[in-house]
Amino acid sequence: MLLAVDIGNSNIVVAVFDNEELIQEWRISTDSRRTGDEYFTVLETLMRNSFVKKDNIKSSVLSSVVPILIGPFVKAIKLLIGNKPLIVSPEIYPKLPIHIPESAIHEIGSDLLCNAVEAWTRYKKASIVVDFGTALTFTAVDNKGNIQGIAITPGLGTAIRALFTNTAQIPDVALEAPESSLGTNTIMAVQSGIVLGYKGLVESLVNRMKEDLSVKTGCSKTDIYVVATGGLNSVLRPLTDCFDEVDKNFTLSGLRKIALYVET
Repeated sequence: MLLAVDIGNSNIVVAVFDNEELIQEWRISTDSRRTGDEYFTVLETLMRNSFVKKDNIKSSVLSSVVPILIGPFVKAIKLLIGNKPLIVSPEIYPKLPIHIPESAIHEIGSDLLCNAVEAWTRYKKASIVVDFGTALTFTAVDNKGNIQGIAITPGLGTAIRALFTNTAQIPDVALEAPESSLGTNTIMAVQSGIVLGYKGLVESLVNRMKEDLSVKTGCSKTDIYVVATGGLNSVLRPLTDCFDEVDKNFTLSGLRKIALYVET
């Protein structure tokens, strides 16, 4: 079995794979103040309360966009299963089936790399991965497995929190689509601006990236596959038809494949 840990800015996803099958998944809040011993206790408790036996886990892989938590999780995983995890970092990139631009090798987020690896190995065609997290990211891969570019904007939850935190009269608002774009109260007005506004942002940026990817690489715009992932994709999914597929475990699947490529 493989233990896969994806550390994001807001949440940490911990998953256990039995070959290709995802058999267990947990989400915990990201807290950079926790020590390796504390995270070990959390992981051990989660496993104890599930049907997963830690003795059956033989290897692990770690992706983190929060550098300060890499050390604590290396310690926690070593305490848990007896060996250190494979860390997604530039040292392993030459073993991966995709090409990363030289200028991005030390800048690309490991989560975006996981998305690119999964997109190329799953579809073998030009694709765009839209990842709804703390940041809303768009990763474009061409039909030869080259990462052609990335776009990053604040995520929906980040935008809502920014309004709530930095304005005196706007309340914390649920991320739900309003009945109309014509907000008749503060809550509906914010939902119109954020939810419907982000619908337009996503559709516009996906379309622009398709055009630019087509011009740059010669691939057909109509053949470019678009997949959505991330916890907040469910907010926009009912409102748009710009996604060919939605898979909330897309990044985890890419993380598993990275471990497979590096270890074989």
